[in-house]
Amino acid sequence: MTEQTVTITLPQRGAVLGVLQKYGVYIAIIVLLLYNLFFTPNFFQLENFRTQFVQVVPVLIVALGMALVIGTEGIDLSVGGVMALAAAVIPLYIGYGLVPVVIIAIVVGSLVGLINGSLVALVGVQPIVATLSLMVAGRGIALLIANEQLKSVVDPNLLAIGRDSLLGVPYSVIIAAVLVLLIALLVNRTTFGKQLIAIGGSRRAAELSGLPVKRILLLVYVICAVLAAIAGIIGTARLGASVPSTLGNLIELSAITAVVVGGTPLTGGQVKVAGTVAGALLLQFISATLNQHNVPDAFSQITQAVIILFAVYLQRGRTAVR
Repeated sequence: MTEQTVTITLPQRGAVLGVLQKYGVYIAIIVLLLYNLFFTPNFFQLENFRTQFVQVVPVLIVALGMALVIGTEGIDLSVGGVMALAAAVIPLYIGYGLVPVVIIAIVVGSLVGLINGSLVALVGVQPIVATLSLMVAGRGIALLIANEQLKSVVDPNLLAIGRDSLLGVPYSVIIAAVLVLLIALLVNRTTFGKQLIAIGGSRRAAELSGLPVKRILLLVYVICAVLAAIAGIIGTARLGASVPSTLGNLIELSAITAVVVGGTPLTGGQVKVAGTVAGALLLQFISATLNQHNVPDAFSQITQAVIILFAVYLQRGRTAVR
């Protein structure tokens, strides 16, 4: 009798955990939307959703890069510092025009990614240590560049990125959608994506198979930093000012949460782009719901922490059942 009960119960538990891990983020979004439909006035107005999509853009773009890094069994804590650096250099070069200043901001971000990737891939420093140092140094350098001052940005072309729209769709949302598509193609349709996932599954096995492990890791951290720089440009355009002291603060927490909740395991070997998008939207909808019900912002951060713990539990639980 006991053996029969165990045989029935474990597969059922495994099936439930499997469903939650694959579709839990989508189920959570549906439940949250249903709650808002009945209990949050005006939540389903078109303008409200437009606002939510605009606000989620920086987190989503950073989370895309974070998903790639986590897919290699790494982590990047420097993304907020990269955003601050990108914001800090914009006022210095905005006089040269939109395209040059965007290129300069992206190059600055890619340099941080190059340092991160070199420390991880070539020197062998643990990702959390390597990127933590750049997290602190990056924002410190940004503050030095900006002389610890808020600087207004009045270039109309740059401001348009954060404030204008095309056929009712904000430019920032269009940029985010294009980046989602590009990262999805990179992960699912290219040799680079397959090699990235192989490295995350087993770095040692990838090395023995002759894969260019160091080069892939280097590129992954550069891509992550470039995406963070783009998020910094969009954040600056939306604010109409360069604020390196606060721009990107704690965004690494939101990005990691979005990735993990979206189904990409912290142990690497997988990258769930669609899940990452859903994870970022879930965090935004939770924040908006709490805000519209006058719940203090501190509870939003506590909620993110609880979500991370639950998502990690689901991953471990499923592994244990297998």
